[in-house]
Amino acid sequence: MFKKNYDSTGVVMMQYRKLIKNSEDLSVLGYGCMRLPTKNGRIDEKKAEEQLLYAFNQGVNYYDTAYPYHSGKSEVMLGKFIKNNKIRDKIYIADKLPAFLVNKPEQIQSFFNTQLKRLDTHYIDYYLMHMLDSLKSWEKLKEFGILEFIEEKKRSGQIRHIGFSFHGRPEEFIKILEDYDWEFCQIQFNYLDEYNQAGLAGLKRADELGIGVVVMEPLRGGNLAAKAPEKVKAKFAEYEEQRSPAYWALRWIWNHKEVGVVLSGMNVDEHIKENIEVANITIANSMSDDEIAIVNEVKEIYKSLMKVPCTGCNYCMPCPFGVDIPGIFSEYNNKYFFGGQMARIQYIGREIGIFGAGKSAANLCTQCGKCEKHCPQSIHIREELKDAHKVLDNRLMRYGLSVVARFMGPRREK
Repeated sequence: MFKKNYDSTGVVMMQYRKLIKNSEDLSVLGYGCMRLPTKNGRIDEKKAEEQLLYAFNQGVNYYDTAYPYHSGKSEVMLGKFIKNNKIRDKIYIADKLPAFLVNKPEQIQSFFNTQLKRLDTHYIDYYLMHMLDSLKSWEKLKEFGILEFIEEKKRSGQIRHIGFSFHGRPEEFIKILEDYDWEFCQIQFNYLDEYNQAGLAGLKRADELGIGVVVMEPLRGGNLAAKAPEKVKAKFAEYEEQRSPAYWALRWIWNHKEVGVVLSGMNVDEHIKENIEVANITIANSMSDDEIAIVNEVKEIYKSLMKVPCTGCNYCMPCPFGVDIPGIFSEYNNKYFFGGQMARIQYIGREIGIFGAGKSAANLCTQCGKCEKHCPQSIHIREELKDAHKVLDNRLMRYGLSVVARFMGPRREK
């Protein structure tokens, strides 16, 4: 159960709870390091350092990263931040074995060694098997000796707690959950995914087994926050207390007593401050019937507008043919969320190569299907890309933007 913390002046402070019984207290808000601020295509280290430190000073002590985030630079950035501020004994690192890249036993140790080096640490507090989407993927790791690896690392102290992250069907989640003595797990959970993936049933089963739960994608890649359509904002505005869509989404998750830590991929100062504010004041089972009714109505609005349930996690990337899959789906959804022509302009810009690093539209897709094998949402990506292209492409607008492009200098093409 969450309990509000107060300082000596009566100001509400960060809340903490034990993700694992008889273990350390973790901030209910965790810092997701998958979407750190960038500049010229790379992590903006100065800005990232400032934001990470601000969160730490406000009581955030759980930092989540993974082998592929920012092409490996997320782990490096987190390691630098910890070392620069001499806070290794004051924070908890969560990192993940890229299970989907393991094809032979020796790679397990190799990946782990690389992660320790990137993080510049001798141990990882919370270590997860990354993206176990079926019992089969877990069985493959067991064949490669993962159980012996975990036992040895826990005995040596290089791994403090063991868990797994999951994107897949509910029944597969339960199988994995019950197949090993896990200490914690990480699932996607928000008011649009209440019954998707592990869902509410998985959340409650983990709680029954005494397995801690970390929630990822609480804002569905931003779709439940800054990208909220006007209909959603209008519905939330009907409530007597004015709150942002992100505030509502986070409050809904923390209203569940089974939730331990909620990860947020924060890279905007105002968002970090707001997320911390909500974390400080929301306790389980505190939402009123009126609040819950508002969220239920918002769910229906989103369901009526969303074309593709993409969270922007980038597991489908990179496309070998240059298609920016998450970007296209974002524009496709935005067309229906917001209306207007901006989404179409953005899409055609990528089609002719005047935005970003070159051409990256859906018409480059060769139907190879590689992306669909890695999609946590099980989206039929190839078909959705075809549909997105039909909706967003416009020959007249494409011609107009092509003319504009001539005055922008040579464009970079792949």
